[in-house]
Amino acid sequence: QVQLQESGPGLVKPSQTLSLTCTVSGGSITTNYYYWSWIRQPPGKGLEWIGYIRYSGSTYYSPSLKSRTNISRDTSKNQFTLQLSSVTPEDTGVYRCAFGAAYWGQGTQVTVSS
Repeated sequence: QVQLQESGPGLVKPSQTLSLTCTVSGGSITTNYYYWSWIRQPPGKGLEWIGYIRYSGSTYYSPSLKSRTNISRDTSKNQFTLQLSSVTPEDTGVYRCAFGAAYWGQGTQVTVSS
């Protein structure tokens, strides 16, 4: 069974870059046709999809976040990483990685504050 675990700083200062890593076990991020996503939930709001990286390494981002988002991967570690630049307090929330719609990490709280 696929398991995902997010890691990264819980506090980021405004204008800096948020960087989170998702470590995958029980499955390879290079397996054909699989895609690996980042999703977030601001406090008091619904889920917001950020983007994904496909098994081939190609990426697709939410249009509203595209200019600030980069998703990359390290196949040797079976990890994929989210970078969100120029953060503001509105980027505060719980960030989760996911495999398709069925497997999700537990999530990690990120607060943007000086």
